[in-house]
Amino acid sequence: MMKKNMLTKFTYKAAIVAFSLFAASCSSDDGNVFDTPDNPQQENPDGEPNEEEEVATLVFNEGDPSNDILVAEASGEVGTEVPGRVIFTSTDLTQRRMYITQNIGGSGDMPFNNFDLDSDDLKKATKADGSIDLDGATKKEIDFTFSLPVPDIDNGEIVYSFWTTTGKGDFRDPTKRKALGVGTITVTVGNGNNPDAEVMSFTDVQLFAPAQDGTTESFFSFLEQPDTEDDHIYRINEGPEFRAYWDFGYYYGASGVSADDKATLASASTFNESFGFFVDGLEPDDTEDDAENEELNEMFFQLSAKTGAEFDAITMASELASIDKTDFQKFTNINAGDVIEFVDNYGKKGLIKVTAIEPGFDNNDYIMFDVKIQP
Repeated sequence: MMKKNMLTKFTYKAAIVAFSLFAASCSSDDGNVFDTPDNPQQENPDGEPNEEEEVATLVFNEGDPSNDILVAEASGEVGTEVPGRVIFTSTDLTQRRMYITQNIGGSGDMPFNNFDLDSDDLKKATKADGSIDLDGATKKEIDFTFSLPVPDIDNGEIVYSFWTTTGKGDFRDPTKRKALGVGTITVTVGNGNNPDAEVMSFTDVQLFAPAQDGTTESFFSFLEQPDTEDDHIYRINEGPEFRAYWDFGYYYGASGVSADDKATLASASTFNESFGFFVDGLEPDDTEDDAENEELNEMFFQLSAKTGAEFDAITMASELASIDKTDFQKFTNINAGDVIEFVDNYGKKGLIKVTAIEPGFDNNDYIMFDVKIQP
């Protein structure tokens, strides 16, 4: 089982807390789960209206962008919530999904998708990849009011980013099928100064030699899969919702290409070609929406001169800045103890330290490693 930690005063898991949706109605006729209530000024227990809070609001209007609001700000105290609102209105474009990311203290954008959804209708509002399904009347006009949690940090900024897409998008690439956005709401805590960026760290990652039917956990992603225990590890057959997440995969040997490859890591983009065998589920098929435009992640590797002890000592993102991007999207003949440099599809730099290899082609054979990457 993989163990993951963020080398900061908080963890990503701890940072994601309840996300409340204030819904006027779940009816497709009278409103839906993303409508702002007609009277946002709620009454207190004594029956008197509360003072109306200032709401950080983003506005995007495809038909008339003159009054768009791309950036909003708010101040917050740790453990509280800050009210926010997004209004996205389209004319020609059909908005099918909304993507939201959270960046805590400069630690890197991560999907924000752990909603506090109390009804069956609300639970249907999230897609498998963690995005929000904008069904029914919401496809042209979205008016979405919510509460943004303020995680436990002394000083810094929590930045929430919002955008909509015309189809399946990508949390790390807002340009992919983008409809409207990107807008940001920044919540300032304390003096607002982010600490120096620390690495994201993953330990005891275990990937297995692939089965041709795609049933093995053979792929790794720096993006977290919702609602799973090993939340950065993916089975190949998990389908189109998650394929865009995958950064690299593992195989042992590739007799269709070279019997000398043995333990190998390869980018998602080149995995089938590198492996020499078609793995079911890795490539889009004709039944998927916009399959012809699906692009899998690239990743570039090379052997590092760093030792395992030097890998262990790295804590700051700046210590990875000297890594250069290569042209090699696979790394072969891996041995336990190797330290491998990489640059991912989004330009982030990192290191992989291989801790164990169970050699072989069987589906219970594996590689185990630790990872450090810039946030």
